[in-house]
Amino acid sequence: MSTCDRRDFLTGSLAASGGAVRSARGQAAGEAVNAAFIGTGGRGTYLLKGTLALPGVKVVALCDIKPDRLDRAASLAARDSPQTYAEWRRIIERQDVNAVFIATPCDLHVEMALAALRAGKHIYCEKPVGITPESINELWRAGRNARTVWQTGLGMRSSQRNQTVIARIHQGIAGKVIMVKAQRTAGDDLDHQGSSADWFFNAKRSGDVIVEMAVHNLDLCNWIIDSRPERAAGFGGTLLWVDDPPGRTNMDGYTLSYEYANGVKLSFTQVFFHPASMPGGGSATLVYGTQGGVDLSSATFYPREPKGSPLKLVEGERGERTPGRQDTHIAGFFEAIRAGAKTTADLRVGCTAALTSILGREAIYRKKMMTWADLGVERDL
Repeated sequence: MSTCDRRDFLTGSLAASGGAVRSARGQAAGEAVNAAFIGTGGRGTYLLKGTLALPGVKVVALCDIKPDRLDRAASLAARDSPQTYAEWRRIIERQDVNAVFIATPCDLHVEMALAALRAGKHIYCEKPVGITPESINELWRAGRNARTVWQTGLGMRSSQRNQTVIARIHQGIAGKVIMVKAQRTAGDDLDHQGSSADWFFNAKRSGDVIVEMAVHNLDLCNWIIDSRPERAAGFGGTLLWVDDPPGRTNMDGYTLSYEYANGVKLSFTQVFFHPASMPGGGSATLVYGTQGGVDLSSATFYPREPKGSPLKLVEGERGERTPGRQDTHIAGFFEAIRAGAKTTADLRVGCTAALTSILGREAIYRKKMMTWADLGVERDL
């Protein structure tokens, strides 16, 4: 199946197998969308705030296993008087819930999403959609023909800045894309006592940092390259923060090389020990084409001709983000529910992004070049 075929495969509706689909795509004009949240930690609270700011949406239910988080979320949503639960299945069982937000630790995403699909709910699932090829296979089989709306929490897809620059790349401003160089760096480790400390550092729960975190950057590269990787090789591990926090099993540094189905090469690096005072840190995406290069951060095209002048593709300073990008992503989810429109990060996008991350992770873990076929995923992904 070609890239275009794969992309077009999900432009229609998505439906769940194994259960009656109660809600079809498209919401009656003027009818409020009833939303519920499973997980009200840092990410869930952010999504909740964004949802409460939107017209025509009512938050009817909240779920979390930690009472303090649940109480804070209920206070935020007091306007809508939501019911609160410690058991997530109670959310899925409610017939009045149209849309479900899943913002729990990564290892729980697939189980919850499968239940929501089978109950006919519209789903906003935080990234990654899953952390193993097997679970993503199961999710894809259940959701690939669903009539309900799916949005993956890959907010870079809803950045107008990114959309504009990547459209210019696809139109050929740099010629044929031949290579991408990308990175994600930080000067320090994540908070060892923070809200995600009880699962983030456990690779069996988070999928490791490449799957939990760098999935954003790798999805951006997939979007730019307009394909998916066929193979990956790389090296990494826990290099600085060894057994810190105690029992840690996720990496703090790695580098990967990917080769895509259309021949494009990708070099990707992530570290948690880039000194803040040293230049070259942060996230960066450089696109190399036959006619020049594009720096996505500065939205600038640099021609190969020695006398050529750089061309600004979008106004704004280097590294500037589109204001409210994530809010736009949330709003797009509800717009798709009302209008039956395609979301910016549908199930195929979410599954492919997670599998791209997993491909790199397994190449590092197994110390061998891994192919897409080695993941054993469905042929139409």
